Amino acid sequence: MSEPVFLRDTRGLSLDEIVALTGASAPEGTARARHIVNVAPLDRASPSDIAFYDAKKFSGAAGRTHAGICLTSAALAKELPSRVTVLVVREPFRAFVQVARALFPQSLRPSSLAKAGVVAGAYVDASARLENGVTVEPGAVIGPRAEIGSGSIVGAACVIGADVRIGRDCSVSAGAVLSNTLIGDRVIIHPGCKIGQDGFGFVMGAGHLKVPQVGRVIIQDDVEIGANTTIDRGGLRDTVIGEGTKIDNLVQIGHNVSIGRHCIVVAHTGISGSSTLEDYVVLGARVGIGNDVTVGEGAQVAAICNVFGNVPPGARWGGTPGRPIKQWFREIAAIERLARAKDGAAPKPKE
Repeated sequence: MSEPVFLRDTRGLSLDEIVALTGASAPEGTARARHIVNVAPLDRASPSDIAFYDAKKFSGAAGRTHAGICLTSAALAKELPSRVTVLVVREPFRAFVQVARALFPQSLRPSSLAKAGVVAGAYVDASARLENGVTVEPGAVIGPRAEIGSGSIVGAACVIGADVRIGRDCSVSAGAVLSNTLIGDRVIIHPGCKIGQDGFGFVMGAGHLKVPQVGRVIIQDDVEIGANTTIDRGGLRDTVIGEGTKIDNLVQIGHNVSIGRHCIVVAHTGISGSSTLEDYVVLGARVGIGNDVTVGEGAQVAAICNVFGNVPPGARWGGTPGRPIKQWFREIAAIERLARAKDGAAPKPKE
């Protein structure tokens, strides 16, 4: 059960290769023969593994680790045992990720069940256009006039609707359903995503009059979308996901939403219709964004915050309703002081 069968293929890296990759500095006299083949946390690492140590709270595990190589900061380097080859870097975790990417490049996007080509059991409409090197797995359906670029993978039981366009080197994982969508290059869509369906648009009243949804979803290059996330097509204008943005699992993005470049949207977040996230916005888990709200460039919204008004660029907000995070902290502290004062007050005399 403990055999690492899913990421077993790695040639490993030498100490010199790791130094060149990360820009790390090695203490004088460090043995250059070290060779690692895997990554591991401090408490589970063996001499053939590389680990990282970037916070004092892990000092116990650092002192006991058997890692072959450990990436750490200059301030923490002395806490590691002499049996460990220590490499000093400015950002240990970033350097660790660089090494992990070099060791396991196949883990950077979902793998395919099959070699390139259309596997038996898949259906591709005669009018669809697939470039060379596209993989279509069993049970997938490619609709009329769909276009898919070379190197892309369409996973098992996916449905790619009519006229959908998918760029090159993309991965659309098992069970995803795409309609009314245009996708750039190197996009990763994890299992179960539903993209391009109607947004929730009704004129309320007797019968709740449905508003026609006539826009598209446009997903730019290098976007990654987590499992079971839903992105509604535009109602009157397109829903847009900007290049390099990363969206976690179980996120709901409403119609007409515009998300800028290199944003981070964490799990269970809901973004209501016609809202805008400018570039480099970060939304924590379970954030709720109301209708027609703009979150300014570089702003960060803390987990479980509900935002009903515009967030200025570069701001940090939290709480419900959302407000500047320092104000929110002051309010919490004031409520705690009031509660302590009430608990410590003398009881009123009986009449």
